[in-house]
Amino acid sequence: MPDSTTAPNKGEPLQLLSVVIPARDEEGCIASTVEHLHVELRLHNIPHEIVVVDDGSTDHTWERLQEARTRVPVLRPVENTGLHGFGRAIIFGLEQMRGDAVVIMMADESDDARDVVRYWQLLNEGWDCVFGSRFVRGGGVIDYPWLKMRVNRLANFFIRVMFRIRLNDTTNAFKAYRRTVIEGCKPLLSPHFNLTVEIPLKAIVRGYSWTVIPITWRNRRTGVPKLKIKEMGSRYLFICLYVWLEKYFSRGDYRRLDEEPGR
Repeated sequence: MPDSTTAPNKGEPLQLLSVVIPARDEEGCIASTVEHLHVELRLHNIPHEIVVVDDGSTDHTWERLQEARTRVPVLRPVENTGLHGFGRAIIFGLEQMRGDAVVIMMADESDDARDVVRYWQLLNEGWDCVFGSRFVRGGGVIDYPWLKMRVNRLANFFIRVMFRIRLNDTTNAFKAYRRTVIEGCKPLLSPHFNLTVEIPLKAIVRGYSWTVIPITWRNRRTGVPKLKIKEMGSRYLFICLYVWLEKYFSRGDYRRLDEEPGR
């Protein structure tokens, strides 16, 4: 059963799912990621588009995307021609998307396309956000580097205590949102991997409904990891403090406008 906050509000059925995938030097896997995702969503009759943001690749990522377009008609490759960075690429993709819901997904096939289907189904039940956790019953990881695992668990424990929430995998990028949540969390500030905590924490603090389901994660089989742990500590801390200050000192100025009284 999903771990949930408040009950979802059933609204109008969602019309289109956008999957935003930032990619930098992913020539070895980006085509298979896109193709496997498209097959899974098509099998479940989910209307979708796949927005892949080439974030300044120096290899053949862009060429692989152009080739994949002939096999995946819903693929929309776009180039981030401004400043680069994981967060900037996602923000650029969110600005390009056409859907009324979005899943943010990694380019290296570490995320399971079957979980995207479950995200879509829960969003259609009325949830504003669906967060996947690799560290609840039913979730799992394959070939997770031990040092990265320790840092991950410490960081997520810190966030749980700081914000008094049950979510134990906030740093995971693989999450789903209604478009209204993305609009309601603006402005998005994080240029790097700290965007992965900015969006969910803002969504929680601003009063959007959310639920958690178990997901699976597999370490990349090609390419080089882009997350540099030693560079991210202060950036994660900055954005956590920023949202924490909003939670306790903004007096509700940024909470969702359509929130029910007393909720």
